[in-house]
Amino acid sequence: MIRDATEQDLPAIRAIYNDAVLNTTAIWNEQPVDLANRQAWFAARQAQGYPILVAVENDEVTGYASFGDWRPFEGFRYSVEHSVYVRHDQRGKGLGPRLMHALVERARSAGKHVMVAAIESGNQASIRLHERLGFVTTGQMPQVGIKFGRWLDLTFMQLILNPGAEPPQE
Repeated sequence: MIRDATEQDLPAIRAIYNDAVLNTTAIWNEQPVDLANRQAWFAARQAQGYPILVAVENDEVTGYASFGDWRPFEGFRYSVEHSVYVRHDQRGKGLGPRLMHALVERARSAGKHVMVAAIESGNQASIRLHERLGFVTTGQMPQVGIKFGRWLDLTFMQLILNPGAEPPQE
């Protein structure tokens, strides 16, 4: 089941996030976060009207996805950047695509026009997932990050949510 996250889900979301921090290059932070960090993140997403979705199985959060502002300038207000993370023992079971489908629909419903993905270039599973969802590679940035004692490259991908749509007349 995929549903909107609640504050009660934050310890599980924090555990998934911290596992990615400590064991993967999916998140380029190097220090785990405390519950207060996830509470502030949750409150900020809610204040902006942005979703946090969770995948739940047997009353356990097995993954989550969210999107937020792409850039903090008005000209980017129709573009969002997303995140999707699946608990380490649940990867490869189709949760990522299900979360992403739901998140893309939320972005469309919110009137967003572009969804951006910033993916560590070695994360071929994530790149393939995004390609299957219709994302296209729009940029490569070599050696812009560092983690685990090595340089990291960044792949930008994007999905135009409403192809052919005219810009809003505001």
